Amino acid sequence: MSSYEPLYIDYLIYFNRDQDYFECHEVLEELWLECDRDPLYKGLLQIAVGLYHYRNGNYRGGLMMLQSSLDLLASFPDVILGIRLGELREDVRELVRELQQNEWSLLEYRDLSIAIEDSALTQLVQNRSLELKPNVPQRRSPTRGRIYEEKMKALQQAASVNDPENTNKHANN
Repeated sequence: MSSYEPLYIDYLIYFNRDQDYFECHEVLEELWLECDRDPLYKGLLQIAVGLYHYRNGNYRGGLMMLQSSLDLLASFPDVILGIRLGELREDVRELVRELQQNEWSLLEYRDLSIAIEDSALTQLVQNRSLELKPNVPQRRSPTRGRIYEEKMKALQQAASVNDPENTNKHANN
């Protein structure tokens, strides 16, 4: 019998294999609530939320979540829950420094990974990975509202300028 929660294993898979931080949030939030809002799970959850925001261009939101995760995780040992939390904290600390010190538009986004220390956890993750369908992380953004509609209209106009033949096909349908 495993001492690791199945939702935690799924979180690690979505984080490391898929880099799907939205799904990381979904599965770990459920576990966090089941475990009386454990601050360790909340800190790990906030790393995923921070990366999700950062990837989607919400640099301020990403910075806030990543900094908050460091505050929550500061008191935990470097190795806990079968992972190298100390290494993860250092990676997050570096991202926070970059977000604080640089022009956001010049930053190049990069994913993080969580190093697994426990070989039993590694085996559980590998086995579960065979069952858990891979997710392709999506850039989720608003799909309604004036700004979105204007953006879509501009993209369609740009496409018609670049490919007038394609525009005629759509006009004839």
